[in-house]
Amino acid sequence: MTPDLGGLAHVPSPASLTAESCLAPALAPDDSAVAYVSDRDGHPKVWVQPLRDGAEAWPVDTGPQPVMDVSWAPTGGHLAVLVAPGGGEHTQVEAVQTHGGDLRTLAAPPGGSASMVRWTGRGETLLVAETAADGLTSAVLVDAVTGGRRPIAAGHLLWPASVSRDHSRMLLRRGPRGARRMYVADLANGVEQPLLPGLTGTTDLGVLSPDGRTAYLVTDAGRDRAALLAARRGALAPAEVLAEREDAELDRFALSADGRRALLVWNRYGRSELDLLDLGRGELRALPPPPAAVVTSARLSWHGTLAALAAESPEEPSHVLVCDLGTGRYRRVAGAGPLQAAGGAEPVRLRARDGLELTAWLYRPPHVTGPAPYALYLHGGPEDEERPTFNPLFQNLLAAGIGVFAPNVRGSGGHGRAFRRADDGALRFRAIEDVADCAAELVRLGLADPGRLACMGWSYGGYLTLAALVAHPGLFRAGVDVAGIADFETFYARTEPWIAEAAFSEYGHPEADRDLLRALSPLRALDRLAAPLLLVHGAADTNVPLYEAEQVLAAARALGLPCEALFFDDEGHEIRQVANRISFVAKVVDWLSHQLRTVEYRPTGRKDFGRAR
Repeated sequence: MTPDLGGLAHVPSPASLTAESCLAPALAPDDSAVAYVSDRDGHPKVWVQPLRDGAEAWPVDTGPQPVMDVSWAPTGGHLAVLVAPGGGEHTQVEAVQTHGGDLRTLAAPPGGSASMVRWTGRGETLLVAETAADGLTSAVLVDAVTGGRRPIAAGHLLWPASVSRDHSRMLLRRGPRGARRMYVADLANGVEQPLLPGLTGTTDLGVLSPDGRTAYLVTDAGRDRAALLAARRGALAPAEVLAEREDAELDRFALSADGRRALLVWNRYGRSELDLLDLGRGELRALPPPPAAVVTSARLSWHGTLAALAAESPEEPSHVLVCDLGTGRYRRVAGAGPLQAAGGAEPVRLRARDGLELTAWLYRPPHVTGPAPYALYLHGGPEDEERPTFNPLFQNLLAAGIGVFAPNVRGSGGHGRAFRRADDGALRFRAIEDVADCAAELVRLGLADPGRLACMGWSYGGYLTLAALVAHPGLFRAGVDVAGIADFETFYARTEPWIAEAAFSEYGHPEADRDLLRALSPLRALDRLAAPLLLVHGAADTNVPLYEAEQVLAAARALGLPCEALFFDDEGHEIRQVANRISFVAKVVDWLSHQLRTVEYRPTGRKDFGRAR
């Protein structure tokens, strides 16, 4: 039945396209201000907001390139900034004064990428990771004032996590996705000591205490859900468990610069819960629930009295909160605020055909009394997780009368190690079947019109979309693949070397598992595609290169299959520019509205589409 769209004007779809998004907040060392990344003027850049009442924020000029992250030096004199030249994946690290000026490049390996890890707490020395074109990653200490550089480690599948304040010890991570290990290295003699030896699992996050004697680790080694462990220097006993929950995974961990306090952000069924840990006393105290569903970034002030958070909900774009850790009170300091009448998300649990429990988030279209058109949306990773965050695409689909069902199929994060590893290798076929089971659940619940189902996804979700479309050619009316893998052979040949090497444990080895990878590659079964397909990709994407979309487009057209493409010359694996966001959302919603035969959709402020083919 056709949905009743009488209340469509009350859905804030145009506002959702241009609503300010604020990310990666960092407090000044004296707690007087917070720096963050905002796209309020259509371009992601650094802003600084003083925390005194009535003070106005100011932008920091870092040039024309999109900004991804910002961090405040302990001396207060400089900001470290991560930028993405051309919108692509080859990022570089810059330093700039807090009011602008003295902009300088700290790390930009030719043909590679640089990331800022953290300030060491000693002067204005920044720990950076530089990954070369051949995949070799170097850990380098860089002085933001003098530009002096000190390489301290190098290796493949290596990541520097932390350095002690006296620069004598380093915490570093080695290994591929799903099997990462932490080591402490003595920088005087290069000797490395493995942490958590003999325990199966992965340790993705960690930080050293300022004196370098204790390594705090976020890990699922020896357990199913990520917890906080402390490995102490010289201790013969096993690592101490500082915080662990059966109903949640530790999602984020922030240590104050003085090493006395830690903020723990738990992921409990997709929503965030916060604890404060006094490391001297060993006391763990729950903080009041944040006024948003999901905390995506958390940093502590120098003495651990304040926390700067980026948080969001389905109805509210990402914004900056400052939490007084003594009182537990939250204060909004930057962001657009909730959007009136925006669509919310409902948690759903369902069973796959083999009995495995899956979860999802349901977004119902407004004023619908019967089965409606729905888009099944698949997240990236696959270790990412669909959570109740703000998504302008979802809001605009709802405005067009199209519901959204966003599941966490097997392989997703946030549900324990066993669930995350349940799609490795040949088990990926079961994840493809999960997509079909989610579609069947929508129909069983009476929510979706079985003749008006679409499947779409980003990155790995784009791959899974293509795989589901060819595995179940009669199930979906349309598909949208955003930056997805089409053929594992060409993906491995063209992606960044370090991305390929890290992915062997997840997808399979391009030589040892060649037959499996061919069987899993949807491009090799594209003659089974029955649904019209829209491809979206950034030309500067070196994670999943544009060639993946180009070969699907060519193959579909050679087979006479309906296929369109929207390519952005100034984007990489993400869509960061507001104008491109508007073009992307408008194109996808227009296209799905036509394919699913809903009402015509024309959002206010619509821009021309990107480079269409």
